[in-house]
Amino acid sequence: MNNSLTPVIQQYKADKESVYNTWFINNEDRLKAFRSIRRGVRQVVDDIKNKQFPNDFKGSSLEFVLTCITEQKQVFEGASHPFYWKPKLRIPDIYENESNKQSFGQFLENCLNAKTEDQLIKEILKLDGLKIKGLGPAVASILYFLHPTIIPPFNTAIINGFNSLFKDKKKLGSWSEYLKLREVLIDANNQHRSLLSSDLGAIAGLLFEVGAQKLVLGGDQYLSEEERKKLEKMIEKRREEVEKEKYEEDLHTEMQYHLLKIGSTLGYDVIAASNDRSRSHCGNSFSFLSISQFPEINLDKETLNTVKLIDVLWFQKGTSNVIAAFEVEKSTSIYSGILRLTDLSYTIADGDEVFYLIVPDKREKDVVLQLSRPAIRQNNVVIKYIMFSDLRQHCDALCKFGDSHHIMEKIARTIS
Repeated sequence: MNNSLTPVIQQYKADKESVYNTWFINNEDRLKAFRSIRRGVRQVVDDIKNKQFPNDFKGSSLEFVLTCITEQKQVFEGASHPFYWKPKLRIPDIYENESNKQSFGQFLENCLNAKTEDQLIKEILKLDGLKIKGLGPAVASILYFLHPTIIPPFNTAIINGFNSLFKDKKKLGSWSEYLKLREVLIDANNQHRSLLSSDLGAIAGLLFEVGAQKLVLGGDQYLSEEERKKLEKMIEKRREEVEKEKYEEDLHTEMQYHLLKIGSTLGYDVIAASNDRSRSHCGNSFSFLSISQFPEINLDKETLNTVKLIDVLWFQKGTSNVIAAFEVEKSTSIYSGILRLTDLSYTIADGDEVFYLIVPDKREKDVVLQLSRPAIRQNNVVIKYIMFSDLRQHCDALCKFGDSHHIMEKIARTIS
């Protein structure tokens, strides 16, 4: 059975619009999300420990975690739905029931600290044994971002794809069914790892494509006219989504260029995110504008790697002192950028630096909402924001008339 996966995987990887190519491989936001989500889960644990976790999903630190996950579009689009508080059904029963809330917090903490597959499976079985109403394997989408080589994500499209690909009838809401699915999935992934990845997001993306009927097994020569029209409509929708993402990526690159240009003109050492330095805008190479090596900052390896993914950093000339940090957001991601900036502030802040979000004009209300969240404001980190249109319009003037990073205050906005 598994040998038949090879042509399916090849078809999946060859499709430039598949989630493999648009989410798993060529998506810097996916890489950035792991640390942000891990930190968010720690906040959930701390809130539960300190009796600060509310009796509703809305406004909770868990909502922030799921918002960060759903920003990973495509595969995780509906990941937050199972956690919405449904008061009539009293599910999931982790908001009003203090004992269940504490158990959920301990589960998350133990999974954060787990080092082995056996430890994770033990925690899942323990949680399953508590029979907390409404708290099923949708939690796996959180666990994936904590242990991507051990726990595959889980949703309706993924299980539909699994059942179609492996001729099975697994159900959605059962941990026992999920663990069986996981065993088959890991076995298949091990046999085809050279085509896929140790990160189970690659094979989960394949199941998602099949389950969402974006990847038709064996071609479409046997489709009815109605099925063919449905498939063509879906393909067209996906093409539009990919074109939109390409447009947003180009905007993202343009904004990074403006920031590099301004910082360099003001006399700072500037550098783009480590995975963006090969980019260019209108013939202007980021590597030419950026310093050749990232300054030596005394941080642990994991934190340093995260800092290196900040979209643009300005350093005092010839030093490792960060003077300004910029996260350029796309139309879907806001909260994860805030988390990265607050992460940076905890590790390098000495009072001199400024943190900015660069955001699409149409998302200003969302930015204000996120920056107004109590969980963000209590961090005592001032994050200002700059609109795309303002940065583009005033770039040359900022370069001409600015004499320090304070010139950015002219176009920056803040919440009251």
